[in-house]
Amino acid sequence: MKRPLPARSACLLFLAGLSVSCGKPAPELYTMGLFQITDAPTLNEVRRGFVQCLADNGLRDGIDIRLLVRNAMGDTGEARRIAQEFVDIQADLLVALSTQCLQAALLAAPRSPILFTSVANPQLLGIGKSREGQGGRITGVASTAPIKQTLAFIREVLPGAGRIGTLWTPAELNSEYYLKLLREGAAELGFEVVAIPVANINAVLLAGQMLLNKKVDLIFPVSDNTINASFEALGRMAADNEIPLFGGSPLFTRLGACAAMGWDFYEMGYKTGEIAVRIRKGEDPSRIPIQSMSRVRLQLNLAAAQAQGIDFSPQVMAKADEVIGRPGNTLPEKGR
Repeated sequence: MKRPLPARSACLLFLAGLSVSCGKPAPELYTMGLFQITDAPTLNEVRRGFVQCLADNGLRDGIDIRLLVRNAMGDTGEARRIAQEFVDIQADLLVALSTQCLQAALLAAPRSPILFTSVANPQLLGIGKSREGQGGRITGVASTAPIKQTLAFIREVLPGAGRIGTLWTPAELNSEYYLKLLREGAAELGFEVVAIPVANINAVLLAGQMLLNKKVDLIFPVSDNTINASFEALGRMAADNEIPLFGGSPLFTRLGACAAMGWDFYEMGYKTGEIAVRIRKGEDPSRIPIQSMSRVRLQLNLAAAQAQGIDFSPQVMAKADEVIGRPGNTLPEKGR
């Protein structure tokens, strides 16, 4: 007579029988590996918009998809390691937030689909020269800032200003590109640019103090990930020294800029999420052209302006999408 199977063995056989009777085991969840280079407020907003878009389209983490989120904390070597991690686990889509992360993804994943966002100029990496298909695997949202438009706004606010102080990060390809655009636009509008390079986040405030010593009329930092992560420190410095500080994204008015013009990075992330949804549904990335932001937003901060010696004209106030510090003249924050 056969001995009865132990309860554990019987359970395993039962489950095995279910597996055979039902066909192949359930497939693993579609995996997106999302990573950002540092804890900059712009990138955090991009990530937030991206995740919200996925949720709004029924892609819930752990249920409909598997979303892995990583932060390299300013270390390009760590960004490369993260990209390789995603490749090793065979993530279905790599989502790169920033030029540095896109560079890491391109090195680690020569065949994997890549979706990028918050990249100043993807053409610097040989991507999207025609703004069309990307060889079947790469697409995204370019974030080239409206620098010349911002400089024209600064000229309107400060018609007598001559010397613009700026900070930039030589280690960031996007930062060098923005400095070039800044110099070109400034020359057309009669500004002199005084540029101080920064090596890392901890050097931003010291570099800002160096600009003050050079007697600049205002500070307009290049919008890169290193400087953006320390923008609040620049805001405090500007208030303490009564020097106008302008930013390259509306969110910087909440960190001490008297005025800021540029893209809403939450919207940028949401726009990127819409592309991710299309790819998840089976659309070929090569048929999705690289997209760009289109709506430039202007935001003012009256308290910061007063601390920095700025008095906005009624004409400038009328152009703003949002004025912090003036009751009844703020726009609702979409999706927040």
